[in-house]
Amino acid sequence: LFLKGGCIPMEKNGQVVVKETIYIAKIVVILSLLTNVVFLCCGIWDYTVLLGNILSASFAVLNFYLMGKSVQKAVTKDEKEARSIIKTSQSMRQIMLLAVVAIGALVPIFSIWTTIIPLLFPRIAVAIRPLFGNIEQYYQQ
Repeated sequence: LFLKGGCIPMEKNGQVVVKETIYIAKIVVILSLLTNVVFLCCGIWDYTVLLGNILSASFAVLNFYLMGKSVQKAVTKDEKEARSIIKTSQSMRQIMLLAVVAIGALVPIFSIWTTIIPLLFPRIAVAIRPLFGNIEQYYQQ
């Protein structure tokens, strides 16, 4: 959501947040499928792998969306209020993700590994984003 120290201009109704969340969701789905294939090839795939992956991947995408919305809200506020919005958002989102990991660890229908691993997928998606062209051109389309 940020370019060279500045924020991408906000579009009407948060279209930037939605577009980036869709991109993140696509990469998370691809990486989740690859995770299931790896577990299958290793001979350790079962339904818990799939359920853990679905749980974690959906919350990873939700976390990214909520982060984007809070940043979008914060850029319209003064510095002190913006800092408070971001800090509160980050704390609440971390609690949400911790709860997801706890559920994955404590409820036997979820694989702990596929509950934890997909939480890293949005970071991978952000890291490989530059491979798909100039982000500024992406938003001019």
